[in-house]
Amino acid sequence: MDDEVSCEELFGRLSVCQPRRGYRYSIDAFLLAGFVRLKPGELAVEFGSGCGIVSLILALRFPGARILGLEVQKRLALLAARNLKTSGLQDRVLFLRADVREARQIIAASVDVVLANPPYRPLGTGRLNPLEEETVARHEVLLDLRALLAAAAAILKERGRLYLIYPASRLVALLAESRRLGLEPKRLQVVHSYPGDYGRLVLFEARKGAGEELRILPPFFIYQAPGGPYTSQAEGLFRL
Repeated sequence: MDDEVSCEELFGRLSVCQPRRGYRYSIDAFLLAGFVRLKPGELAVEFGSGCGIVSLILALRFPGARILGLEVQKRLALLAARNLKTSGLQDRVLFLRADVREARQIIAASVDVVLANPPYRPLGTGRLNPLEEETVARHEVLLDLRALLAAAAAILKERGRLYLIYPASRLVALLAESRRLGLEPKRLQVVHSYPGDYGRLVLFEARKGAGEELRILPPFFIYQAPGGPYTSQAEGLFRL
């Protein structure tokens, strides 16, 4: 497997390996990890944990929490297990190869937090990647928005929290489907590539069974200008 993966050191604590060809994480993973908040003693479940990068970052930032990552694709699940072993965080993190749609069969409705960087593209939109692994990760082949939210609602305890990163262009569907399933939007932050650019992504928090009240956070800018360096906001994503 070593010839098929590349590895990098993160935060001076993690050695994270991922496929050389296939689904590779991007800044989206760091944006989501920077948005999630966990409390001591909480149980968080990551849907589609890939090589495990988000769950491992969260385990470092929130040492009092426990995290379970679910990943349906075999190679990515194996890489997550490998990355976990080298991280030394086995006492607080567990990765399983499992279909998110069957989450309720794996864990009871007692989860404090669900988080995900889910497939963004509905079927029939955009070009499908010839690599199946990347297609499954980026397109709604196995998991669409409604199924993801329904799975989250099924395992979250009352007042439990959902965190997502999602395309800004699909925000209307995200808000509507979340509310339909009893996941009330609570915090929203729009991510822009640089000042003056339109919103590309949204960071989203909802709470199960909560009342209506949505807080819009200040915008997040990744770069100072087109082709320019990271903003101080973005640089903060790469620090614990």
